[in-house]
Amino acid sequence: MPLNHGCILSCLATSALAFAAPPRKVTDAEVASVQRSAILIDTHNDVTSNTVDGLDIGTRQTTGHTDLDRLREGGVGATFFAAYVDAKYVKTNQSAHRTLEMIDTIRHDIVDRYPDRVRLALTADDIVAAHRDGKFAALIGIEGGHAIEDSLRLLRDYYALGVRYMTLTHSNTNNWADSSGDIDNAAIEHHDGLTPFGRDVVREMNRLGMMVDISHVADKTFWDALEVSSAPPFASHSSCRAVANIPRNMTDEMIVALAKKGGVVDVNFGCEFVSQKSADAGMPYMKRIIAAPDDATRKALMEEYKKAIVRATLGDAVANIDHIVKIAGTGAVGIGSDFDGVECTPIGLDDVSKYPNLTRALLERGYSADDIRKIYGGNVLRVMRAVETESARPRAAK
Repeated sequence: MPLNHGCILSCLATSALAFAAPPRKVTDAEVASVQRSAILIDTHNDVTSNTVDGLDIGTRQTTGHTDLDRLREGGVGATFFAAYVDAKYVKTNQSAHRTLEMIDTIRHDIVDRYPDRVRLALTADDIVAAHRDGKFAALIGIEGGHAIEDSLRLLRDYYALGVRYMTLTHSNTNNWADSSGDIDNAAIEHHDGLTPFGRDVVREMNRLGMMVDISHVADKTFWDALEVSSAPPFASHSSCRAVANIPRNMTDEMIVALAKKGGVVDVNFGCEFVSQKSADAGMPYMKRIIAAPDDATRKALMEEYKKAIVRATLGDAVANIDHIVKIAGTGAVGIGSDFDGVECTPIGLDDVSKYPNLTRALLERGYSADDIRKIYGGNVLRVMRAVETESARPRAAK
């Protein structure tokens, strides 16, 4: 698809103006006005790992990051809930089984249980319509390409059930794509990016109208996906390697290339993702947690991690947004919090109810209301529409 270089240059010019003004006083009324005018779309939330075990999202919770009351307080208009499939299910050949359970918890425990408050969204227009009607839009994104068990037929089935993006890998390299989570493990068989079948997966996602999510993938997998995909890929929950140097974050070169393709980096709020101090304290534990041989070991390591981690701040999250805007423009950034999928969140962004704090911080930094509307949802809607348009393009029969 053609690159909109004019838009990129315009966005960069806008971003330069955003940082020219000194911090200013922002009123509560201004924050509330921007919140009302935006459709805040969070592209990655893992509360589903709790709802699948019985958590009631309609009841206000005193733990965790997400429930419907706090989503409303935070002004969140739509969320891609993660159909997260742990790598352990690969060993027992139950990846598809778990994927179906995770899709069901979104459709049954969230959407069907609260039809007066929640509506399933399958398209960008569905999100806009739900917002217009005062409903919260719930969407489905698969996290972990092993969910398809190397079958394009399963990929198509998941799309039919409402899945609108898939993260090509999780922290584990699968049979057709390398992950950033184990790229330095010589005991793992790697593919130097995408295999030929992995390229077919990306092409089939394009044909279906499923967004290609490059969070979690190895750098070479990113570049392969960017080359193969005829629609803009996106990063559903990643931040900047220049700010916090961890493999899960994206380099400046990757961010700029993704923006030129029309894609978006949705900033992850996990402490290690937004702060180098947090990453230095927490990542040694996270590597051990990922490699843990069983749930008991993983739980014990998680307790050690909680004692060692240094909390990031709201300012750290803003710094990642600033960095993306400075190098790639306001059209290149979105929100992918990873709430309930990370143990540590920044002070001031404790849970989904705290988005007004982010709105205030962005206004103080000089972002306009229009900038914030793009960052909060406009950019993701644009990517979704581009993916939908590419899916509708006539293709020769195979």
